[in-house]
Amino acid sequence: MTSHTSSTRQRIVQAALELFVTQGVTNTTTRQIAELAEVNEVTLFRQFGNKHGLVLALIEESNAFENLGESFVQNSGITEDTYQVLREYIDKVLLALERVPELIRSIVGEASQYPIENRRALGRGLSQINQYMGQYLGSAIDPDAFGTQLPPQTIVCLLNVIILGYAITEFTTTTEQSELWDRDKFIDNLVELFLNGAFVKPEAQTTKLAVDVVNTVETVETVTSITKTNSNRGSISIVDLPATKVHEILQQAKKTGLQDFALAYVLFAAGLSVDEIVNLQRSHQIYDNQALILQITTRESTRQVPVNQWIMGKRYGSYNNNPLTKWLKSRKDIETAIFINETGAPISQSEIQQHWEKWTQSILTPDGTPSIIQAQQTWRIEMLMRGMSLENLSILTGCTISQLQPLARRAKEKAAIEEATRLDQK
Repeated sequence: MTSHTSSTRQRIVQAALELFVTQGVTNTTTRQIAELAEVNEVTLFRQFGNKHGLVLALIEESNAFENLGESFVQNSGITEDTYQVLREYIDKVLLALERVPELIRSIVGEASQYPIENRRALGRGLSQINQYMGQYLGSAIDPDAFGTQLPPQTIVCLLNVIILGYAITEFTTTTEQSELWDRDKFIDNLVELFLNGAFVKPEAQTTKLAVDVVNTVETVETVTSITKTNSNRGSISIVDLPATKVHEILQQAKKTGLQDFALAYVLFAAGLSVDEIVNLQRSHQIYDNQALILQITTRESTRQVPVNQWIMGKRYGSYNNNPLTKWLKSRKDIETAIFINETGAPISQSEIQQHWEKWTQSILTPDGTPSIIQAQQTWRIEMLMRGMSLENLSILTGCTISQLQPLARRAKEKAAIEEATRLDQK
């Protein structure tokens, strides 16, 4: 009896799906569904209550979201052709939507009339698709191609919102559109938008940021520091991390593992960028009786940066016994890179970002969740507050003095606050 009931329910759900796809939810009656499923309409009401109950069952039981998501994950492999992956992805999503235009029209048109249970189920289904498609995008594109801090699932969500908006416009309007709405043109434009945004290489972001800022303000800082425009003063302000948050991040990294602690330590004790950390080799360490120094080699130059014992007023070991040296002493492999991933290969920029997100997921600052670039900002400002000159900081960072000027301004602001606090305590 249970098997028969299950079979009847499945037939009704399948019949509803067929009719919703071809003529929409609005134009489909429960009688039509019952007839196609070859059941009595009373049976439909007994099983689902009403048409909204049937829509809810369809969302939760048809596996439509899961099947669509899984179809993207299958047969995906890493490639360097980011343009082609994005184009094929957008095309696949559009094709999936174009197969069910009536269903899309009905869901969008009736969404406000759905009970809360239906809307929640629809939200869960869309989240499931984003999860699968984020997995697809993350596995299809070389992680090093990501020049953003956004995870693949977030990028997919943004892409899907734009694609769905395009599809709704196409499905619900009949007037002649501009060339922007030509299907191929739309895909090309959207790919171009994300390639020059979400997927632009960090170096390219640096160049573009510098050019844009130079055109509007007198002083600039490179992408190695976070900036935000103060619309009231037209100036650039720096976003560094307070000492309590720095130590909290370091403690979270320590709880995660020995390498995580070493990685966070290098971020806050040497002020290196993610790109510089990725390229660190064991041979890049220079020891003497009073210092641990890391040699940083780029296309433009080679420089040396000391690794601090003290970070924001707290000591993290000595020059020859600190989180970094402990991590390297624990290594039994022969890989030359200082930091490695779970497979033993050199760690990538995206993997470092993932580590950072683990440490900071429960940490909030007045500016929101800490950004990994703020670690470098914080180190540079701390060096200036300890008395380092702009000229010497320029040597250590490879930046020009003019690029470091906003940092000096922020250091003076913090020093002024500290002095005011001391005076208030007297």
